[in-house]
Amino acid sequence: MDLSLISIIIGIGALIAGAVLGYLSRQSIARKQAGSLEARLVKMTEEAKREAKEIEIRAKDKAIKILEEAKQEQKDRQQQIMRLEDRLERKEQSLEVKSQELDKKYEEVAEKVEKVKEIKEDLAQLQSQKLKELERVAKLSVEQAKEELMAQVEKEQGTVLLERIQKLEQEGKEELEKKARNVLTYAMQRYAASQSAEITTSSVALPSDDLKGRIIGKEGRNIKTLERLTGVEIIVDDTPGAIVLSAFDPVRRQIAKVALERLMSDGRIQPARIEDMVEKAKEEIGEKIAEAGKAAAYDTGVAGLDPKLIRILGRLSFRTSYGQNVLLHSLEVAHLAASIAAEVGADVNLAKKAGLLHDIGKAVTHEVQGSHVEIGKMILQKFNMPDEVIKAMQSHHEEHPYESLEAVIVQVADQISGARPGARKDTLEAYLKRLEELERVANSFEGVEKSYAIQAGREIRIFVQPEKIDDLAARKLARDVALRVQQELQYPGEIKVTVIRETRTIEYAR
Repeated sequence: MDLSLISIIIGIGALIAGAVLGYLSRQSIARKQAGSLEARLVKMTEEAKREAKEIEIRAKDKAIKILEEAKQEQKDRQQQIMRLEDRLERKEQSLEVKSQELDKKYEEVAEKVEKVKEIKEDLAQLQSQKLKELERVAKLSVEQAKEELMAQVEKEQGTVLLERIQKLEQEGKEELEKKARNVLTYAMQRYAASQSAEITTSSVALPSDDLKGRIIGKEGRNIKTLERLTGVEIIVDDTPGAIVLSAFDPVRRQIAKVALERLMSDGRIQPARIEDMVEKAKEEIGEKIAEAGKAAAYDTGVAGLDPKLIRILGRLSFRTSYGQNVLLHSLEVAHLAASIAAEVGADVNLAKKAGLLHDIGKAVTHEVQGSHVEIGKMILQKFNMPDEVIKAMQSHHEEHPYESLEAVIVQVADQISGARPGARKDTLEAYLKRLEELERVANSFEGVEKSYAIQAGREIRIFVQPEKIDDLAARKLARDVALRVQQELQYPGEIKVTVIRETRTIEYAR
């Protein structure tokens, strides 16, 4: 055989043998790996079973603990309920004992009432028997005896009786006049309220003169914003440590004063902050108005007034009538009316309540058309005030007839309060009325948002709605208002009409 063929055969055999050995070794390695993976799986299964058992044991322990806690809580609640039941049972027993005692006392009182009735009946019977016995003895009835006695007296003493009656009438007239003077004197002496004249300016103290520049602001922005929002003229002059607020409306002055004080305390004086402070000041003044109404009702002892009616009453603290504060005037009338009613024997509480509310209509005269008496009647009717109170207050200006004694008393007290020296000043009232008329004329034009009379009535500032009034219309409005003022009002000097049109656009970045 050829050598090369033998080599080939040997090679093929070796290749086959190697393939067989390789296959056998791979099978052996695979069996070893399979055995190792199976062992790991068995081990993991055992560990999982052991952990599951431990979890189950812990869960059982926790469940037992929760169950024990629930049982303990239930036991505590049962004990608490038992204690409450015991307390309720003791209270019921105590109430039952008290109820029995009350029933016993009621029976005793009822027995006493019956005895008193029996005694009264016995007395009435005895009196009747005595009268009958007297009539039998005198052979005259009671009425017949009276008539016979009076006829005999008139016959014998007719002239004397006539003179006596005339004398008594004269003495009674003099005594009544003296009594009336005493009643008014005592009433005025018992209530003598102080009265200070109202002014139209307020001053605000400044901690430093440096604040004047900040209040004015750049190009006057701050002071213009404050004047626009409050309708008050702010006078910043050389007076050290103070600025002056000028306005005929005391509510506006107070709002501006409170807002300025808050701004100075806050330290941030700029237009946006001024608007916030003015709104807060308006809320504060509203609270003060309510407090003033409550204080007036408490001072006079008038109870049962509706809270809204008390708030309207408090608004009178910022109203004046001929320089006299209307709320103080109402308090004065209430006390005077009560004193007079006590002296003459009238209803004191009715006179006091009618005196306190007699000028309630003046709180809204600038909002509702009509006299303050008619407006006051509508307000009191709206809040279901008794008719006797309305009848007692509606006659204090003689617009309605007097329907009760208390109505006359309220009218007298109103005149005493208004007519006493120093109570009222006509010049101030005429001045305030002129300013109100000036604002009324300006507000009557369409497109006007609000207007303020400032500088003692020498200027009217009108703020218009920019969407309704353009620049050309603003010029025309100023001229029309000036012409209307010239035609309808009487005033010294000249009045400056300023129309302000402001456009503000606000957007939010979100």
